[in-house]
Amino acid sequence: MSIMAYNGGACIVMTGKNCVAIASDLRFGIQQQTISNNFPKVYRINDKCFVGISGLVTDAQTLHQKLVFRHNLYKLREERDMSPRVVSNLLTNMLYEKRFGPYFTEPLICGLEGPENKPFISGMDLIGASVATDDFLVVGTMTPAMYGVCETLYKKDMDEDELFETISQCMLSSLDRDALSGWGAIVHVITPTQVITKKLLGRQD
Repeated sequence: MSIMAYNGGACIVMTGKNCVAIASDLRFGIQQQTISNNFPKVYRINDKCFVGISGLVTDAQTLHQKLVFRHNLYKLREERDMSPRVVSNLLTNMLYEKRFGPYFTEPLICGLEGPENKPFISGMDLIGASVATDDFLVVGTMTPAMYGVCETLYKKDMDEDELFETISQCMLSSLDRDALSGWGAIVHVITPTQVITKKLLGRQD
């Protein structure tokens, strides 16, 4: 078994019209053994930027703590929050500088950029090779299932309710096709005025 699949888990980010959504499953396991069904892989960096980190849980937690530390330093120096693009560049550099002994994680970054609240999503592999796109990105143990469902259901310029419905259906449909992730999901929809967070009930088997 790959070290990336050791703890299981999956994340999706998706863009809408002036909004973005990020979803992750809630399972924390050690190979086929489930330890917890309340372990989201999505972390809030600030009001307009969230990061989802799948992969080895210990590395994901370490990476998140280092990211929060860097973000706090940036806030002290610049007196403003990091934009999602800056968070993405920072994560890329943090991962690449550890490339000879990498963090076994695949982060996804999503948020709203600038005063016009332009949706931004990006993802990267374990050594920080990043990709930015304008529709959706998926990482985790069930990427083949997620790609198929996301490509079928996604359409451009969805409003926040439609975006929530779409990302939820993508997540729940994919969870049923993978044993290493699942046990419910959590979805955050980021809009210019608020962050909407909802838990989804999934199969508990």
